[in-house]
Amino acid sequence: MKSYYRNILIWSGLAVIIGLVVGSLDALFGRVLIGVTNFRLEHFNYLIPFLPVIGVLIVFFYDRFGKTASRGMGLVFSVGHQSDEVIPKRLIPLAMVATWLTHLFGGSAGREGVAVQIGATFANFLGDVFKVKNRHIIVMIGMAAGFGGLFQTPFAATLFALEALVAGAIYYRAIVPALIASTVAAQTSHFLGLEKFTFALTKLPALDASLIAKLLLVGTIFGLTGFAFAWLLTQVKSRLTTWLPNPYLKVAACGAILSITFTMLEHGRYSGLGTNLISAAFSGGQILAWDFALKLLLTVLTLAIGFQGGEVTPLFAIGAALGATLGLALGLPVTFVAALGYAAVFASATNTFWAPILIGCEVFGYALMPYLIIVVIISYMLNFNKSIYTAQNMLQNMFEAKKKD
Repeated sequence: MKSYYRNILIWSGLAVIIGLVVGSLDALFGRVLIGVTNFRLEHFNYLIPFLPVIGVLIVFFYDRFGKTASRGMGLVFSVGHQSDEVIPKRLIPLAMVATWLTHLFGGSAGREGVAVQIGATFANFLGDVFKVKNRHIIVMIGMAAGFGGLFQTPFAATLFALEALVAGAIYYRAIVPALIASTVAAQTSHFLGLEKFTFALTKLPALDASLIAKLLLVGTIFGLTGFAFAWLLTQVKSRLTTWLPNPYLKVAACGAILSITFTMLEHGRYSGLGTNLISAAFSGGQILAWDFALKLLLTVLTLAIGFQGGEVTPLFAIGAALGATLGLALGLPVTFVAALGYAAVFASATNTFWAPILIGCEVFGYALMPYLIIVVIISYMLNFNKSIYTAQNMLQNMFEAKKKD
């Protein structure tokens, strides 16, 4: 029992250091990404033709310098599962620069993957310095710091780090240090000028039988959409590798197709993070009925061919755009359903439950929680155990493996 509390104290002390460093790195990464995005918006026509060339350059960098770091989130999960012990420090600059280039030249990608990799890499390095034995715990703390520093949602970040490694299980021993790390990282990045997205929902509809029926319907649609994203990402990566085994040819050919497509589709409406769609969904801007589908398909293709970034912010955009469309169709407040979609598509695609509920609360207010629970339950159930994180373990599979042993 003494060793249990001693370990928590040690992890908590390291969590403060992790939060400070990772929060600072998140602020640097996030603020440069905002600048890169603004520059692309101003010079889109000049930059988008070079997307396939930049794709080849990114693949070269990872091929030439990445080595094991080229596994990205797969390596983070492998260390979290205690299958590996080393995350090369070069993963941090590689992931940051490659993601900046992806966004600068118009790819459709996210950013959380980089933040989580930054957190896990630094935490693992600190674990080496202090000779921490429970490496999976320290990696979770780093993941929480990375997510929390970028989105400034410490409660959601904590649960995301604890849920993502093994679907259906939570490492309770890591809760306190992970929450410390994510909170410190969030405060640090905010102090350094990285802004948090929030939108206060007002006048929520009464939770009656009619509304519950509609919530079950939208939860089903959100769940299937998240499943489609995760399933397509896996399938497209696999099929393209089979058809175009040369990674340079794959990214050049498909990058050219993406470049033309982004140009034709309203000059980059679906490039970048998708924050333009999120903003439109919550500010009364124009949301087209097919926005969510095009953002989904173009993000899948961007990431499947070798560009870098993450999936979560595009998932927020897909969910918000789809929610705004469903809100109009069902006669519900548009921002209300957009907020539910923001969280529920994320839940389905990542195969996590509590983190999406908490991110919905931290972004839109805790009054939304009863509605989020209903929608996320359905969305989470309908992802058929698919996840954008293919290295994610399933609790059921772990039990079956133990029985065989």
